[in-house]
Amino acid sequence: MPRPTKQSPERGSARTRLLEAARDVIRAKGFAATSVDDLCRAADVTKGAFFHHFASKEALGVAAAEFWTQEVTPFFAAAPYHKPADALDRVLAYVAFRKAIIAGDLFEFTCLVGTMAQEVHASAPDIRDACGRSIFGHAATLEADIEQARQERGITAGWTAESLARHTQAVLQGGFVLAKAGNEPELARESLDHLDRYIRHLFHVAEDLEHEPAHDDQLCLRAYAARSRG
Repeated sequence: MPRPTKQSPERGSARTRLLEAARDVIRAKGFAATSVDDLCRAADVTKGAFFHHFASKEALGVAAAEFWTQEVTPFFAAAPYHKPADALDRVLAYVAFRKAIIAGDLFEFTCLVGTMAQEVHASAPDIRDACGRSIFGHAATLEADIEQARQERGITAGWTAESLARHTQAVLQGGFVLAKAGNEPELARESLDHLDRYIRHLFHVAEDLEHEPAHDDQLCLRAYAARSRG
C-alpha cells in the first residue's frame, strides 16, 4: 500500500506518522525490540509528541492494531477476488490474492497484528485483544462466501464456514512465521498452495481448470497486488 515518506510534505499528523512508523518498524523488528526512540526517529517526531498522543508503548500497540485494521479493511474490500460470480471461486481467488501480495521484504508482506499477538499474548492482554479483533474480524469477511459455497455444493460435513475462515488465517500466520524463520518468502507461498488444495478437497473439487481463475482475473489479481506495493 502506498505510504508517505519522510520527504513528503504531507505526512499527516504526528499521531498518524507514529502509527505508520509502528506499522513498519514493528513488522521489521518485533514489538519488544522496537523502542519509543525507534518510533520517534522513524516518524520524525519528538518523544514529547509521542507521549502527548500515547500514554505508553502498550497504548501505542493497541492503537497500531486498530490503525492496521482501518488500513487493510478497505484494501481487501476493494480487492479483485470478490469479482467471480461463483462463491467457491471467490474463496479460491482470495487464497490466490493472498499469495500474489507476498512480495518484497519480509516486513512488507507479513502481518502487524499477527506479529504482535505472537509476542505479547500473555504480557499485554489489551494489545492481544486488539490484534484478535483484527484477525478474527478479517476472517469473518470470508464466512458468507464459504457458507454460500457449502450450500451450493451440498456440503454437510462437520465443519463450519466460521472454522474454515479461521483456518485460512492460521495458514497465513503460520506461513509468515515459516517465511521469517527461513528468511524465504516462498515458504509462505507454499503454505497457501497447500491451503488451496485443502479447500478444493473440502469441496470435492479436483485441481483442474474448472475452478482456476480465468486468465484476465489472474492478471487483475496481480495488477492490484502490484499497485498495493507501489
